[in-house]
Amino acid sequence: MRRFFWGSKVARTAWIHPTASVDRTFPGGIEIGDSVWIGPFAMVLSHDMARGVYRSTRIGARTVIGARAVIMPGATIGDDCVIEPGAVVSSDVPNGSHASGNPARVRKGTS
Repeated sequence: MRRFFWGSKVARTAWIHPTASVDRTFPGGIEIGDSVWIGPFAMVLSHDMARGVYRSTRIGARTVIGARAVIMPGATIGDDCVIEPGAVVSSDVPNGSHASGNPARVRKGTS
């Protein structure tokens, strides 16, 4: 549905819910891979004005971001991951993992 965010890299097959927010302050720092699904009211950030932080945020292929989840600046989420609804991801999530909670904790390869 949305493909171009002012210089961010969003794959053609990514699906971003219309109510989800993708950072517009530092859009060049956003990379969203193939077949990613971003749920309602989720937020993908690449900056933090309070701390003066501008970092690249990457979401790997075939990853699902649940409703109201927040991906903080500088986080890298691997391929085939599931970010549970309401999770706040502030650190890297390895390939094939599930993450949940605030702050998000990683559980390896649960299906």
